Amino acid sequence: MNSEPRIALSRPVADEVRKTTCYMCACRCGINVHLKDGKIRYIEGNRDHPVNRGVLCAKGSAGIMQHYAPARLRAPLKRVGPRGSGQFEEISWEEALSTATEWLGQVRHTDPKKLAFFTGRDQSQSLTGFWAQQFGTPNYAAHGGFCSVNMAAAGIMTLGGAFWEFGAPDWERTKLFVMFGVAEDHDSNPIKMGIGRIKQRGARFVSVNPVRTGYSAVADSWIGIRPGTDGLLILSVVHELLKARRIDVDYLMRYSNAPWLVIDAPGTAGHGLFARDDEGRALVFETVTERPVPVGTKGALPALSGRFKLDDGRFAVPSFQLLAEKYLDPKYAPEAVSEETGVSADVIRGLAAEIARVAFEEAIIVEQPWTDVNGERHPHFVGRPVSFHAMRGVSAHSNGFQTARALHMLQVLIGAVDCPGAFRFEPPYPKPMTAHPTPHGKAEHFGSNKPLSGPHLGFPRGPEDLLVDGEGKAMRIDKAFSWDAPIAAHGMMHMVIANAHAGDPYPIDVLFMYMANMAWNSSMNTAGTMKMLTDKDPVTGEYRIPKIIYSDAYSSEMVAYADLVLPDTTYLERYDCISLLDRPISEPDAVQDAIRWPVLEPDRDVRAFQTVLLDLGARLKLPGFADNHGHPLYKDYADYIARHERRPGIGPLAGFRGGNGDRTGRGAANPHQLERYIENGSFFSAHIPLEAQFMKHANQAYQDFAVRMGFFDTPQPVTFQLYSETLQKFRLSAEGLREPVAPQTHRERILEAFDPLPQWYRPLGEAMVDREAYPYHAITQRPAAMYHSWGSMNAWLRQIHTKNPLYVPGSICDELGLADGDWVWVTSSHGRIKVEIARMEAVNSRTMWTWNAIGKRAGTWALDANAPEATKGFLMNHLINELLPPRADGMRWSNSDPVTGQAAWYDLRVRIEKAEAGAVSEPHFPEIAQPETEPHPSVLRYGQEWAT
Repeated sequence: MNSEPRIALSRPVADEVRKTTCYMCACRCGINVHLKDGKIRYIEGNRDHPVNRGVLCAKGSAGIMQHYAPARLRAPLKRVGPRGSGQFEEISWEEALSTATEWLGQVRHTDPKKLAFFTGRDQSQSLTGFWAQQFGTPNYAAHGGFCSVNMAAAGIMTLGGAFWEFGAPDWERTKLFVMFGVAEDHDSNPIKMGIGRIKQRGARFVSVNPVRTGYSAVADSWIGIRPGTDGLLILSVVHELLKARRIDVDYLMRYSNAPWLVIDAPGTAGHGLFARDDEGRALVFETVTERPVPVGTKGALPALSGRFKLDDGRFAVPSFQLLAEKYLDPKYAPEAVSEETGVSADVIRGLAAEIARVAFEEAIIVEQPWTDVNGERHPHFVGRPVSFHAMRGVSAHSNGFQTARALHMLQVLIGAVDCPGAFRFEPPYPKPMTAHPTPHGKAEHFGSNKPLSGPHLGFPRGPEDLLVDGEGKAMRIDKAFSWDAPIAAHGMMHMVIANAHAGDPYPIDVLFMYMANMAWNSSMNTAGTMKMLTDKDPVTGEYRIPKIIYSDAYSSEMVAYADLVLPDTTYLERYDCISLLDRPISEPDAVQDAIRWPVLEPDRDVRAFQTVLLDLGARLKLPGFADNHGHPLYKDYADYIARHERRPGIGPLAGFRGGNGDRTGRGAANPHQLERYIENGSFFSAHIPLEAQFMKHANQAYQDFAVRMGFFDTPQPVTFQLYSETLQKFRLSAEGLREPVAPQTHRERILEAFDPLPQWYRPLGEAMVDREAYPYHAITQRPAAMYHSWGSMNAWLRQIHTKNPLYVPGSICDELGLADGDWVWVTSSHGRIKVEIARMEAVNSRTMWTWNAIGKRAGTWALDANAPEATKGFLMNHLINELLPPRADGMRWSNSDPVTGQAAWYDLRVRIEKAEAGAVSEPHFPEIAQPETEPHPSVLRYGQEWAT
């Protein structure tokens, strides 16, 4: 071993290194920010951080250029020209806050629901949601409704948790990893590290995705599925497993509702619901004593099949029997689904066989005794080392909720949830649906100058929890939790502007948005949305949406449509809280949260949005933000993070609580808590005892640990809900058998989409157009080098992506005589675009695609009007309408999942034809005048003079 000192290969790049949390995507990796002469010189991964362990991607490293981006706003702005012109004048913060307080105060005093407050991917939803609740408006949500609510709702309703921020594959033990349509910009470092580990161990990686890029490019097997048919593929796999009897019966009996008795009484209000005793406990049929007994009865051996008579004379069957009958139907056989999915029967059969082989022939044992919630002692944990991961490719379809449920059902059938080698929950999950609130926002929940009586978002247990009035009319501006989208657990942000413009269900006075680029890449029907933002009432001459307040750090397209702009800081200039109350950074073996803190002070007249929101809350004298004398409760967001309590002893951060900073989870507020986080690398981690690390849904040690940590106050074990009683309640309402009765207009739709067992139906946007006139699919992919649209103005990341051709399968190119660099018209039932193409072979033969959010509108993001992003870059959004085509009766539904309201971005069908070459993609919109930003050169270079 060489003990010689290392030779310095270069001069030190920093005088000081400050450790914080990255914000270039949603990984929330730990970073070391190197500072010299008051400037950032280098950003690297923090090797001690549990999320990334020093690994950092291009996005994270390019945080320098995000911080010094010329597009940064520099002061509050007041619109002085027409909306959309980009004409503003700079004003003081006092004028900006006074104006916002006046506008918001008028609404709160007269009719709080006329404020619509919606935020983008801001990672502080526990604060923004609390603020909106205290304001009293029912109209609040974040971006999840157009991003991933199908995954979250399906996971929580089925398993008590979902993929990504709620759980992760057991990278160290899994032997077969199957990934469905995961966006490459999300969780990229942990996934890349995980794939590297499984490949190093020789485990197999299968990717199911129409496009073979990124993760799929390094998969051992790629299944190039037709978009929107993942659910049908999964149900065909289930068919094969059931037919071969390759399921974990013991696991199903112990941990799922497979043996629960379902009432078989067609035409009655109880049909399809669980049989229950007088105390409301679900019943199973006990095979030894041959009688119905409550779930959890000691020593009971429940039946999984049969038809049994209940004490009240009705009959009931175990839900597993319904499941088996449904999926053993020959319509789910591989040969029957092959043409629809674009996957051969042999591949489907092979996938099912491999899943079964690994789960049952390569099972693993972790020698650790544990006790379940029924008091039974187990000598070890049994692992089924098959892990799954899924995300946007499944979620962004109008059948995505049921597809995600199908995937979770597959996991449960083979016993591969939270056991060694499989998908594992990350604290504070799992939580049963009953541990989540129901949504609040009915008329009785709010009033002038009063807080909402509870949280906006949650899970209806049935139609009785919908936010509708006595006539069935929606109470929220986005129509979430109405008959249109009953389980819209994240809201429907993509419908806010269209509904507000139409005054349906009512007009609003103030639209308040944060970090939500709804005038460009975050809206369907982008051109139409820009028009809605500028439309005026022909009678009054006033804008249909009277006042728009917008906060962002950068001069995005949405800035031009605001009346008042509140400039945010960059992520390196503010405090943020990655909280257990929101979306923490936990791992399956540890409870973890983190902060960001100002490693630099702003050099512009900008303020962190969270601190601005606290200021507005105090000025409006909102409960929880001002005391009885109207004085602010918190001086800024840092103060709020350290002192706010959601329940006694439960605050935003779990670490270093108590007066001495020695309490974890529960404990008094610690005034030095943030200092302790900073000293610890800006994160906190509490290891879960080995006995509690697996089977968290039914593990008494974990449940006790969760109570100590404050996740809940009493144990909340989860029984996996393969059969959903909640969905069946909606079907009964649609049949007219249960109050409240569904409107006649919605009944067919609910009966089709709300099957209590996972099902597949053709995506609505695809089913309602002429498939021969529009023969191809068109989707977008998220590039690993960008996140949403955040990085597409970053000087370093632009060197990777500056434009986005339309990638067209070779078979289509040959059919139409197309070659690389040709221009085409792409036409949907809604609109058309003219773009440049590139040929690609590694893609489903009926699917064309492009990178998401590269295209920019000229005049925005401080880019030159002739930048490639503004000339040849384009959006697929122009082809997608926020409404589905009209039905025979003229009614138009939202282009969303009918269960959750998830925006159906990937249901698009198109045709293409060769076009004359062009200089710019079409549609091409007039340049927007840029608000004043920091002076910037035409070329940015790495060096000392960053801002000149």
